[in-house]
Amino acid sequence: MAHPVTSQEDYTAMKHGIVRNILDRKNAKSEKKKFRDEIDREIIVSDENLRNYIDDIIREDLRTSSYNTLIAAKNSPKAIIAYYNFVNAYHLLQKGDDSLGNICCLSIDRAKALLRTNKRNKKHARA
Repeated sequence: MAHPVTSQEDYTAMKHGIVRNILDRKNAKSEKKKFRDEIDREIIVSDENLRNYIDDIIREDLRTSSYNTLIAAKNSPKAIIAYYNFVNAYHLLQKGDDSLGNICCLSIDRAKALLRTNKRNKKHARA
C-alpha cells in the first residue's frame, strides 16, 4: 500500500509506474487488456521445448499428466488458448516476472477444464 500524498518515496514510485492506483478503473482496464493480449498471443513451441518448460516449473509427480494435457490442448481448437497462456506465461516468467508461475499452473487447469467440456459436448452430440 502506498501513500503518495504523505511520502515522497511513494510519490516517486507512483510517477515511475512502480506502483499504481488500483482505484483508477480506466487504467486498470487498459492494463488488464494489455496483459490479456500478451498472454493470449499465439505461439507454438516444439514438444521437446514444452517438455523442458514443464520440467522446469511443475513438480515431478505432475509432469507427465501436465505435458499430456498441454499436448491435447495444443491439438484442440477450443483448448489451445490454455496452451498459449502456458507458453507465454513461461516466457514472461523467464524474463523475471515471478508472479507468472501461478498462471502457468492455472493454464494447465484451464486446459483440463476446456478439454473436459469438449468431451461432454461430444457425448451430448451423439445422443
